Amino acid sequence: MAAVDSCFHLVGFLYVLILTFSMQQGVAAARSFTIDYDKNTFLKDGQPFQYVSGSIHYSRVPYYYWQDRLQKMYAGGLNAIQTYVTWNTHNQEPGVFDFTGQNDIEHFLKLANDVGLAVILRLGPYVCGEWEYGGFPAWIIRKNASIITRSSDPGFIAPVDQWLSVLLPRIKPLLYVNGGPIIMVQVENEYGSYFACDYDYLRYLREKVLKYLGNDVVLFTTDGDGEGYLKCGTLESLYSTVDFGPGFNVSNVFAPMRKWEPKGPLVNSEYYTGWLDHWGSPHSHTPSATVTQYLDDLLGYGANVNMYMYEGGTNFGFMNGVNYPSFSPVPTSYDYDSPLTEAGDITEKYMDIRAVIAKHMKVPQVPIPPNTPKYAYGRVNMMLMSTVPNLLDKLTHHGPFVTRYPLTMEQVYQNYGFIYYRHVVKLDWHNAVLDVSAVRDRGYVLINSVPQGVVIRESSQTKLTITALTGQYLDILVENQGRINYGSGINNNTKGLIANVTINGLILKDWFIYPLNVSEKVLNNLDSAVQSKQSSPPKYSGVSQYITPSLFVGQIQMPNKTGFPQDTYLRTDGWFKGQAYVNGFNLGRYWPSAGPQLTLYVPKGALRPYPATNTLVLLELEYAPCSQTRNKIEVDYCFVEFVTTPVINATTVSLERREEWNRAGGFNWHDQH
Repeated sequence: MAAVDSCFHLVGFLYVLILTFSMQQGVAAARSFTIDYDKNTFLKDGQPFQYVSGSIHYSRVPYYYWQDRLQKMYAGGLNAIQTYVTWNTHNQEPGVFDFTGQNDIEHFLKLANDVGLAVILRLGPYVCGEWEYGGFPAWIIRKNASIITRSSDPGFIAPVDQWLSVLLPRIKPLLYVNGGPIIMVQVENEYGSYFACDYDYLRYLREKVLKYLGNDVVLFTTDGDGEGYLKCGTLESLYSTVDFGPGFNVSNVFAPMRKWEPKGPLVNSEYYTGWLDHWGSPHSHTPSATVTQYLDDLLGYGANVNMYMYEGGTNFGFMNGVNYPSFSPVPTSYDYDSPLTEAGDITEKYMDIRAVIAKHMKVPQVPIPPNTPKYAYGRVNMMLMSTVPNLLDKLTHHGPFVTRYPLTMEQVYQNYGFIYYRHVVKLDWHNAVLDVSAVRDRGYVLINSVPQGVVIRESSQTKLTITALTGQYLDILVENQGRINYGSGINNNTKGLIANVTINGLILKDWFIYPLNVSEKVLNNLDSAVQSKQSSPPKYSGVSQYITPSLFVGQIQMPNKTGFPQDTYLRTDGWFKGQAYVNGFNLGRYWPSAGPQLTLYVPKGALRPYPATNTLVLLELEYAPCSQTRNKIEVDYCFVEFVTTPVINATTVSLERREEWNRAGGFNWHDQH
């Protein structure tokens, strides 16, 4: 009898298990996201659906803050988010793929699903986004710098094919029909703004995506709001959408889209809540009233809207992009004047947008998560560790390469950062003209470690008058300031010295090339014996206001309290240009002499709790405000400060005012409010 009961219970358990599984399968089968062309709407599970979305780039937000930001977006009234997939963060070397930590896109998408947000995935492979090389990994031009990206060029298609073959199988389980959050997938990005107009390339991408994702997800394109953009950016079976910012007449702004999509939902895939910045230009600002006025119009007109950006985030490390022509690097901050700040804080614009959304649809009645706490760690005294020339062997992860003529950064297997070229002078030169027109992007010229000046790409400042004697070292430290991310200039993205260097027209031959690696491992292993324990930098030469590029080090005092570390901002007034590292984490570029950004965002994850040591390292390229005479008084001014308030909107200084700044003993910054 007991055996019969056991069998009965086993059969019952199996029946319940099968029934449950069948019900789950039925639920999954019921999930759908489609377009109803006749009713001009999206259908989610068969019901009309209007999305109000916001852009957030997982690559620009520390992964331990993803959930906080997504919850704030949900609480702000959004029912969807939009994000780019950044190929170059996942595939930094050929055949090597990373989907962990900051690159764990699957975790990011699952978090969005858990929070209750649908996802509009912008797959690329090109993303633009003011991101390094538009998202392409630098190694694709290592062997062939002449490939035409975003085209059917076999040299481009081969790495794209390999990348998508790895990425797309990871994406499929996260489609909405499979229980995930992804309702739409973008193919390419604003292709109508590119010169190639290669429909075969677009067809290849479409077929590749369909092969792996199938027909159960809406595939779409995004282009500027003009017929000229849509002509080359669209393709049959890809739903055409447009992008534009405030300032339109809602009754006719969608006319270009309607020419390509006579029926179907209206979509603005990038409604601009602010705008991007460039070094040396004023901070961009779009008033909240302007953003909300036109958002109200769009939602009232029944349009689907994605706000670009909702949180801009940060270009940590070397990942800022560059606009072109007129080579214009984007700062480290990608705040974008968004509803959520670079650090994810609530703004007036956030609350105003939330109120507008509430006029048109139900806003979740959930608490808005609080801002993350910030702490002012105060002043940190900076000591000179050593000059870059003195540390070449320690900073070079492979090399030096010994070559007849200069090689590019890509050719010596370096993707980002700094590269050092050395030539041993073979003839005496007096007041000779050094021509470094081939510099990409900014070169610091030294003779036996003494600075001679700076050469800058595509400017009148590519030649210097120098005196160099036989046997001396002629060195050029080159900074890669980021690769062009937009337009046809994206096909001119090799870095370092891309051609020969001459003196009085004579080509210089025989070079030692040092790819520099200022990473956490290298910084932690620098021998303390190299530290000079000085507060003043190397002396200026008689012909230059520049210092020898140098590393400075300081210690951050961490409170012995619970709840620490906390976020903070590094303020670099008085310093000129360089790279900042906290505990080896690359915060990004600082350039207060150009502005408008004066502070670098330091997320708490870069810091260590008490009693661990927290070390700040600055690689200063041009000028360090250390011990010097000011108004006949010797002062020690070699410090930085950690503060609670960001400054990304400072009045900018033209780079030509450098000497005036030096003569005056410093520039008094005035924040714009």
